[in-house]
Amino acid sequence: MTSISNVSKGSIIRFRGEPHRIESLVHRTPGNLRAFYQAGMKNLNTGRNVEYRFSANESVDVVQTERKQYQYLYRDGEDFVMMDSETFDQINIAKEIIGTPASFLKEGMLVDIVFADDGSIIEAELPIFVELEITETSPATKDDRATSGTKPAILETGTEVNVPMFIQTGSVIRVDTRSGEYMERVKK
Repeated sequence: MTSISNVSKGSIIRFRGEPHRIESLVHRTPGNLRAFYQAGMKNLNTGRNVEYRFSANESVDVVQTERKQYQYLYRDGEDFVMMDSETFDQINIAKEIIGTPASFLKEGMLVDIVFADDGSIIEAELPIFVELEITETSPATKDDRATSGTKPAILETGTEVNVPMFIQTGSVIRVDTRSGEYMERVKK
């Protein structure tokens, strides 16, 4: 247990029995009232955002974490099978832990997995940008390429994203895994 004053943004604490990441932490001293810390936290189990006021002398349980890099191998039902790059041990990770970026996982991709001090998996982080090939999209006519609209395209992982009209089947694009948005075409 440590004082809330010793905790910083990005720390993971155990709040009401569940792991939460501190997204924002502001010290406030309103007028002649007692000081407090206003914390904005994200529940790592449910993904919900939580606001809470800690008194200035309150203690919190900081979770000691270990970050290891794993390689994505294949899908096993709803789970994703990952392999430790050093020991070659394999673990299964539920789709809920990865979240929506799971739709951009490609075989062989490296993923950072964060373990809590009790050995449980807190989260899995994909690279922010991934390069994926387009397997299917409608062909663009000369008139379409002149406009600035978008069209749907299916990536090699099976996920659908909106891309500019000039993108063709077989093109490799860079996608933001946080938002699922097209960023740019990759020239190979």
